[in-house]
Amino acid sequence: MRHAPIGSAAGPLNPTALRAMRAHFPDVSLIVDAGIGRPSHATAVMELGFDAVLLNTAVAGARDPAAMAAAFAAAIAAGNQAFNAGLMEPRDMAVPSTPVIGKAVFT
Repeated sequence: MRHAPIGSAAGPLNPTALRAMRAHFPDVSLIVDAGIGRPSHATAVMELGFDAVLLNTAVAGARDPAAMAAAFAAAIAAGNQAFNAGLMEPRDMAVPSTPVIGKAVFT
């Protein structure tokens, strides 16, 4: 599995492998600790079901470290909440979520 180097801010390089790791170790605490550079990176790994992210460079190197830390805290909470809510898996085709049976059709 390819990992983002520490301090690279590259984000999760192989989400498929991370997803497989989570599935293979459902009862083990898993923490991503390298390459997280943006709050959206933290959200992404939390949405995959990871238990935490460990980061420093993204906060320490920010113009406003306190504000960046707050942004990461919110992003991590959002990703965890989304995972626990049950994210919809991507699909290969369009599937309407609005019922169309018995509805008027305008052409």
